Amino acid sequence: MSTVPAATSATKKSRPQINLTVVRREQLSPHMVRIVAGGDGFADYVNNDFVDRYVKIVFPQAGVDYAQPLDLWTIRETMPREQWPFTRTYTVRWVDSVAQELAIDFVIHGDEGLAGPWAAAARPGDPLTFTGPGGAYNPAPDADWYLFAGDEAALPAIAASLEALPTEARGVAFLEVDSDADIQPIAAPAGVKITWLRRNGAPAGTGDLLVSAVANADWPAVGKVDVFAHGERGYMKGLREVFFVQQGLDRKQVSLSGYWAAGRVEDDFQAEKKLPIGQI
Repeated sequence: MSTVPAATSATKKSRPQINLTVVRREQLSPHMVRIVAGGDGFADYVNNDFVDRYVKIVFPQAGVDYAQPLDLWTIRETMPREQWPFTRTYTVRWVDSVAQELAIDFVIHGDEGLAGPWAAAARPGDPLTFTGPGGAYNPAPDADWYLFAGDEAALPAIAASLEALPTEARGVAFLEVDSDADIQPIAAPAGVKITWLRRNGAPAGTGDLLVSAVANADWPAVGKVDVFAHGERGYMKGLREVFFVQQGLDRKQVSLSGYWAAGRVEDDFQAEKKLPIGQI
């Protein structure tokens, strides 16, 4: 793990801190856990209109003494960056304003990472602190069809996007997971075909399953497509060639983003976004 938390251009105004409490934990599949959180702090959460809305979850560093109650923005103003809490970016799967709850899905790979092990061990009453939400994508209402592509990290955002489509929408979705056991029900329109791609034990972020599936898909000869492709950085670089070179799409038609990079923790991944290796 990087010993230096990622820098940020966000501010207390643009990404306010929200303090929630874990209500329950749901095991969605062998490699994904859902944390549902709520509590008094939900009144401070201001939802946005993006279907890919995300938050940055705060993880205090072990061995660092933070004033309580924890205030991330005060910490960043008064403490050296080396002592800042780490943050990890996660999609908000759904928000229930009536029940005053929201859900965040976490990919679990044993003891690997920071957020996954926390989610696997979370219990009702545990604190969940984050900043946000942010977001950028909504399905284009004038599209003739939709294409979604991603791995487990993008599954919550893609599922939320699919469920936000109008009932008459048409399109395809390619979702890479480890095995059949990781397939989840998604309430997509009947006209959207979901194809699950299984690695069958191969490490996430390796191989060419996702890129090949999209490249070899049966693309309609006519009609405007709206694309949402997010996931491992190498995958996204491969898909960039498919969308812009092979298919000649306009950049306004495509939401393309690397959520993570094989072999990198998020702090290093975020820092590399400013370098050639991190450019999508």
